Amino acid sequence: MFKRFARLRILALLGGLVLASACTAANNDAAAPYADGTQYVTMPGAPQRYSAEGKVEVVEVFSYGCVHCAHFAPMAEEMRKQLPAGVVFKMVPAAFSDQWVPYARAFYAAKKLGVLDATHLALFKAKFDEHYPISTLDELADFYASKGVDRAKFMSIASSDEVTAQIKHDGEMLQKWEVDGTPTIIVNGKYRSSQVKSLGELSAMTLWLANRELGTK
Repeated sequence: MFKRFARLRILALLGGLVLASACTAANNDAAAPYADGTQYVTMPGAPQRYSAEGKVEVVEVFSYGCVHCAHFAPMAEEMRKQLPAGVVFKMVPAAFSDQWVPYARAFYAAKKLGVLDATHLALFKAKFDEHYPISTLDELADFYASKGVDRAKFMSIASSDEVTAQIKHDGEMLQKWEVDGTPTIIVNGKYRSSQVKSLGELSAMTLWLANRELGTK
């Protein structure tokens, strides 16, 4: 059972991130396929949404350093395509350790450069299927350069104060959500995935929660 996919502790990003260079709508329907407190948990207090957009929000917390995230990535892509209108999908890179900070930086640099969609699955494939050494920011820069990205621009953006601040903000959100593993799904700032039995169940449950949340609006 996938209780936690990547058990890593969140760094103290809140005190100043050092530049670094798993992996409530009440539900009274007894026939519901997923149970609050088992496959997912309703987080206490007011919803903690990642952004101020008006749509229902599905957030995947992941890392390029997480092999389970690599396995989930194609499923997450198919899941994203199945989300109904009115639901927005977001990805948040978890910087749970010094080793994972470069992956978070790379994610935001790729996003800024407009190459995220083209490189997201390719990076997982290169690291975990083809076993390329992709761990440091320099190695990540080499990977993106091999995909036609300007290496100097990548390094400049990845190392920027703007990206540092974004990773700090993400760390604050992960603490609020009490995320301690990847991949984790957060639905509308209310629900956090928990003890799912498989990655397929994680995807199916996310679609179910998103549709249910959309129906309550």
